[in-house]
Amino acid sequence: MATDAAETPSWRVTQVLGVQVAVADDVLLAALELKQRGGGQIVTLNAEMTMAALANPELGAAIAAADLVIPDGAGVVWALKRRGYRVRRSPGIELARALLEQAAQRGWRVALVGASPEVMALVSTRLCAEIPGLNLAFTLHGYQSPEQWPGLEQQLRQAQPDLVLVALGVPRQETWIQRMHQGQPGLWMGVGGSFDVWSGTKQRAPQWMSRLQIEWLYRLIQEPSRWRRMLALPEFAWAVLRRG
Repeated sequence: MATDAAETPSWRVTQVLGVQVAVADDVLLAALELKQRGGGQIVTLNAEMTMAALANPELGAAIAAADLVIPDGAGVVWALKRRGYRVRRSPGIELARALLEQAAQRGWRVALVGASPEVMALVSTRLCAEIPGLNLAFTLHGYQSPEQWPGLEQQLRQAQPDLVLVALGVPRQETWIQRMHQGQPGLWMGVGGSFDVWSGTKQRAPQWMSRLQIEWLYRLIQEPSRWRRMLALPEFAWAVLRRG
């Protein structure tokens, strides 16, 4: 549910290579404000997704229509700094976890969508054990047959959750959320591989790699098949430098 155009959010909106991104002092507070304003779609933007949005009109449109786009990647933070905006990198996995904790404290109904059946079972069990009071009102793994999706999507809409975390991968999760959240309350956020990490199936990069802003290298080591996608990183940097 998009926010009222007559209301001005507390964060500023600028662009990186023509893709919108928010400049906020605290992304969690911004997300909670969005929830209070009626909910909407949250996108976590990194360099790879920025380049994908430029190449994929459907993804680009979904990001353009999103209600809050946070600077997830170091490349986006660097590009913003070149434009005079000093912001902290805000990893989507950390914002999503913080929102789950808020959900438990505030009595929100939570929905999880995506990942494999095995990962969904693990992540559901672990989150409920680690976050007391978490109300998982709806879970749906991402390996459903095409004919099942319409009925399951209707069940999700009827549940009217306050927080929906979607792990269907880019660009599917962003375009799916754009279609699904229309007219719905709550926060809808794509979380990529967060369920894999929370379930213990995969490990997040060590803190020292995060500090050096080379988490991309850790992901590449874990998933060598990502190398083609990683080519977007130098392309992004070159595009930003060309724009001055």
